[in-house]
Amino acid sequence: MDFPALPVDVQPRPWTGRYDGDGEAHRRWWQAVTPATGKTALGSATQRPAVILGFCSDEGVRRNKGRTGAAAAPAAIRSALGPLAYHSERPVADAGDVAVRDGELEAGQARAGLAVAALLDGGRLTVLLGGGHETAYASYLGVAGSRAVRDGQRLGVLNLDAHFDLRDEDAPSSGTPFLQMARAEAAAGRELKYAVVGISEPNNTRALFSTADELGVKYLLDEDCTAAAAEAFVADFLSGIDVLYLTIDLDVLPAAVAPGVSAPAAYGVPLPVISAVCRQAVASGKLLHADVAELNPAFDIDNRTARVAARLVSILLG
Repeated sequence: MDFPALPVDVQPRPWTGRYDGDGEAHRRWWQAVTPATGKTALGSATQRPAVILGFCSDEGVRRNKGRTGAAAAPAAIRSALGPLAYHSERPVADAGDVAVRDGELEAGQARAGLAVAALLDGGRLTVLLGGGHETAYASYLGVAGSRAVRDGQRLGVLNLDAHFDLRDEDAPSSGTPFLQMARAEAAAGRELKYAVVGISEPNNTRALFSTADELGVKYLLDEDCTAAAAEAFVADFLSGIDVLYLTIDLDVLPAAVAPGVSAPAAYGVPLPVISAVCRQAVASGKLLHADVAELNPAFDIDNRTARVAARLVSILLG
């Protein structure tokens, strides 16, 4: 199958990593990922080809008065992912990056959305590497514009995050994407099915909780995120949808695990719980698209956060 022409700003670059040999037994991610050009095998019915796309954006975090630096995250995640051992049989390609420049966030989100929709309609599983959590609205534009949603399949948005990101602001930012989604779904005659794992009560105002309640948002507080509770919560959410968009804001994790984010978590959800949710999403067979957001390499320690992001991507594409 041919790759569609994509509105990317930076073409895919060669991946690098440790070299142990060329055979399948020695394969690492940097050897498995190919540029998203030419043709790719479709794979089996249960192993859709996957495409990784970067979204290099700081603008949403800047508008939300956060610590900028997330535009460098796609390169950092690829760098951390490249040396990992590759245990999957899924074909994986890299489509390069959409870059937000000169503050033109909305235009960048639109380009990324067009790329994601084209890849989804071509039968691929897509992963968007942010960027601040304004990445989520770019993802939504792609998912909502895809054939799956246009054909009437029930879309669910599952957010692993300490924050609702339902701010009502004059300008879109990293704090507004899910309210934007709710309004876009309403305009399309649909209701946003939105759930959040990891909400930090002290980091969300009463107004945000009220907005969440008004929109029918399901959420699980960080303090309640045991493995069993998270599994039951996600299972219930998955039972009411046909296709899933999973978005991971790395600030859902404890600061010791993910220090390189705009807003490090004082409490956070344990990594084993987050990785289990990712495996549950994959096992459901409903995962349509995923993204990873809010890595800020400028504040990372020993590349901890980038390594965690890479580990989660490897689970989603395993």
